[in-house]
Amino acid sequence: MNPHQKPFVALGLRLLAMAMLSLMLLLVKIGGEHGLALSETMFWRQLVPAIAIAGWLGLRRQSGRLRTGRPWLHVRRAVTGTVGMSLTMGVVLLLPLAEATILSFTTPIFAVILATLLLRERVGIWRWGAVLLGLAGVFVIAGPDSDHMPLLGLAVGLGAAFFVALVSIQLRDLGRTEEPICVVFWFSAMGAVLLAPAALWSGRAHDLTEWALLVATGLAGLFAQLFITAALRYGSVAAVVTMDYSQLVWATLWGWLVFNQLPPASSWIGGPLIVAAGLIIAWRERVVHRRPVIDPETAPGAD
Repeated sequence: MNPHQKPFVALGLRLLAMAMLSLMLLLVKIGGEHGLALSETMFWRQLVPAIAIAGWLGLRRQSGRLRTGRPWLHVRRAVTGTVGMSLTMGVVLLLPLAEATILSFTTPIFAVILATLLLRERVGIWRWGAVLLGLAGVFVIAGPDSDHMPLLGLAVGLGAAFFVALVSIQLRDLGRTEEPICVVFWFSAMGAVLLAPAALWSGRAHDLTEWALLVATGLAGLFAQLFITAALRYGSVAAVVTMDYSQLVWATLWGWLVFNQLPPASSWIGGPLIVAAGLIIAWRERVVHRRPVIDPETAPGAD
């Protein structure tokens, strides 16, 4: 085992990250009910982490860690990530927290499809089977009755998962040369610049509660990113990704306590199908990456 690998620490940090993410989405939903524009919420979500990271590194005289030789890749990641964030935050304004969170778990399904199309990875029966299982879960949740799952909310939720998967493909490339804190900073800083015009156009005077919601949303997002980054220092993605499903527990709890909402029966049936699909994909990713390198001419291709 790598001496830096601490699996239980990694799992704990990933759990904290999911708690922070669920808290961030809760704050976004509460902010929406207070009339905060999504563009302004997103702007502060990006600006607060950028200022915090720059300030922290500046105090430690480590600003050089933000240098990059791949600025255009950061621009592409910022554009893709900003679109994904707008969908991720937008879906919680359209759907209950639990349903929005369940749809986010389709990200591994899109990741498999994108890895096949963009990275030319070989995908076998296990992962394609998981994709079909996850899609079946989506159909069950959508159901014939759209009262609890409006088509717009379904489309936005699946779009958010798709863009998160697309970002994960980009991060594989950036991770080859860039330090995680550098990637987080440039995403936040560039995202704030991209969002500034819309935030200025939609912005208005705020009371103390609304300012607290905006700043708290940014801080929750910052801590989520930091915990995710820290977790990956002590454990692999395949080892910690199963903790992501704890976010559903938080989303269901917040929905019940804050909004008096519980998922309908179709979500209790379809949700486990989507979760099972994600777990199968994570398991197969772990198995495949543990395999010794073999001659592709003799590979059975049944991963």
